[in-house]
Amino acid sequence: VRAVQLCREMSDDRVETDTIIYNAAVSACEKVGAWVHALQLFYEMTDVHVERNTITYNAIVSACGKGGAWFYSVQLCREMAAGSVERDIVTYSSAVSACRKGGEWVHALELYREMADSCVQRNSIVYNAAVSACEKGGKWVQALQLFRE
Repeated sequence: VRAVQLCREMSDDRVETDTIIYNAAVSACEKVGAWVHALQLFYEMTDVHVERNTITYNAIVSACGKGGAWFYSVQLCREMAAGSVERDIVTYSSAVSACRKGGEWVHALELYREMADSCVQRNSIVYNAAVSACEKGGKWVQALQLFRE
């Protein structure tokens, strides 16, 4: 992926890289479905002492989810909480959607319910993803419970 190559070339040429550059590269990887490359860039940020922010995490959570790597999406969402990085509707929507895609209804519901504790307003996108995750797992009772919440 060209975005990964450019980040590495900038580093080799001693061009100062920052959060914005890495966020753009991670987002570019996400757009083309290169979640493994996006994850490499994400972890590389620590090595080169570039701060990761909510935008960074949202891009990588989305990239992993779109690539079918729901586990990483959930783990990264948890990492945000542990590292005091603010999670927002995009974070949760991407993570719940990743769980839906992976058939992980339990994690989808955990994240959906966690939103209230995190004071993040739910929207129809995340709600539909949670209901769809339950449907995909054959958990109609849990899906109906969401209607009551």
